[in-house]
Amino acid sequence: MATTHLTTQILRQTPPVCGSCRRATTTGTSSSSPLTITFKTRKESSPKNQKFKWARKLSLVEQSSPSKPTVDVEGLATFLYDDLPHLFDDQGIDRTAYDEQVKFRDPITKHDTISGYLFNISLLKVLFRPLFQLHWVKQTGPYEITTRWTMVMKFMPLPWKPELVFTGTSVMGINPNNGKFCSHVDFWDSIENNEYFSLEGLWDVFRQLRVYKTPDLETPRYQILKRTANYEVRKYEPFIVVETIGEKLSGSNGFNAVAGYIFGKNSTTEKIPMTTPVFTQALDPELSDVSIQIVLPSEKDISSLPDPSQETVKLRKVEGEVAAALKFSGKPTEDVVREKEKALRSNLMKDGLKPRMGCMLARYNDPGRTWSFTMLLDLAINFPFLNKKEMKC
Repeated sequence: MATTHLTTQILRQTPPVCGSCRRATTTGTSSSSPLTITFKTRKESSPKNQKFKWARKLSLVEQSSPSKPTVDVEGLATFLYDDLPHLFDDQGIDRTAYDEQVKFRDPITKHDTISGYLFNISLLKVLFRPLFQLHWVKQTGPYEITTRWTMVMKFMPLPWKPELVFTGTSVMGINPNNGKFCSHVDFWDSIENNEYFSLEGLWDVFRQLRVYKTPDLETPRYQILKRTANYEVRKYEPFIVVETIGEKLSGSNGFNAVAGYIFGKNSTTEKIPMTTPVFTQALDPELSDVSIQIVLPSEKDISSLPDPSQETVKLRKVEGEVAAALKFSGKPTEDVVREKEKALRSNLMKDGLKPRMGCMLARYNDPGRTWSFTMLLDLAINFPFLNKKEMKC
């Protein structure tokens, strides 16, 4: 699997004032999990994507000089591991770690003071209720640290409270004179033009505001490792399903059998709370060997669950896996599902990833009670990672 190359040239400026804000070329290790995945980004070596003029303007120190930095960059990296998780909580980040004139840039926002930077954080807390997940922190230059993160937000002013997801890297420049952060530049994985002001970035925000209606039920837990323009990469926690043989990916044959299990057709007549989504999964290249599944509540243990009353219904524990998922809405006909599977598989292979054969369709809504244009559906394909070396992010 090819390693991501994220390079931007920097200007040489004298005298040295602040660290570089070029895009990072190396990766690091997750603070919460050893899992990492190597991604090949979309056309990042093209001339268009090397023209981060605004990032180069923020770069005021040549990375190769001096050879022996006096700043404890490793200590600052450790500090960020502790400080950044507080970005949106009541404690907040430590403003004393930043220059008063710190320059912040992302594709649609810029601020040139620490006060402006903190105001932006406060505004996001009010409008979006963000959940920030820090994956890793890595020194990428004598006066430069790069972080990788995921931010999941809900836009509270809209009645349906749409979920927005952004993943990417932040390149943080360090002032060699005082050891404080003097620049912070964000790069989103979902767009090509990360230069401020990016219309592509603004559109990426607006297109996530569409109406999706999902029931207030428990769903399998997962962490979004990366969101591109075409799919999300997720790491799922283990979960248990009750399953039986289905007919086709878009079909509902077998649903009554698995639903019957949670409604009491089991060895103890126990009624089990409903969850979402309903899965249909195919494991063969022709997508014809199909099973239909309902996820059981996370507090259940497979050893203590009652046995199904029907021989064709089985219980199975799904181990934690990494999958790429494509969100869409509408009526999931067989032709539509197969078209989505082909598109997802094609995009994964273009990005240098190695998907397994088969796929899984997730349906979150009751089709009899939900308008098709508000239905949320996922089409997912798993990755057959063989060793930790392949699991680089």
